[in-house]
Amino acid sequence: MKKIIVIGSPGAGKTVFSKKLSNITNIKLYHLDMLYHKEDGTHISKEKLEEKLMKIFKEDSWIIDGNYQKTMEMRLKQCDTVFLLNFPTDICIEGAKSRIGKKRNDLPWIEQELNEDFKQKIINFSKEKLPKIFELLNKYKNDIDIYVFTSRDEADDFIRKMDI
Repeated sequence: MKKIIVIGSPGAGKTVFSKKLSNITNIKLYHLDMLYHKEDGTHISKEKLEEKLMKIFKEDSWIIDGNYQKTMEMRLKQCDTVFLLNFPTDICIEGAKSRIGKKRNDLPWIEQELNEDFKQKIINFSKEKLPKIFELLNKYKNDIDIYVFTSRDEADDFIRKMDI
């Protein structure tokens, strides 16, 4: 494991998992939200994001957390390991609610509320995004190691076993 992506629904805990993984492995962590978004809530172009990712890909090792399906296949072609946090919708909604009002180092602003559009993204994730993710994982399954966790306990157990 040297080039890792962590994906899953908003609120699943990708950032928390990625930080723990980074601390154990001493691999530098990049947050797609920080690469893509500006402090004012706007974002850079897809082309600029791809340029930033290409620079990261040249490094010997990295962890990139975030979905961004428009760059997912690009990241899958470069990584050797994928962690998919495939948690139930209600767990992801609670995860998103738990970070409201908290300063985070993976997002350039503080979320003040769980707005309805974002909540709907979480609700629709398993129906709209997950099938494409599984399709891509299936496409690259012979080239990369894939870990799919369906609960926080599974993800935490994996981290605990690595830290022994």
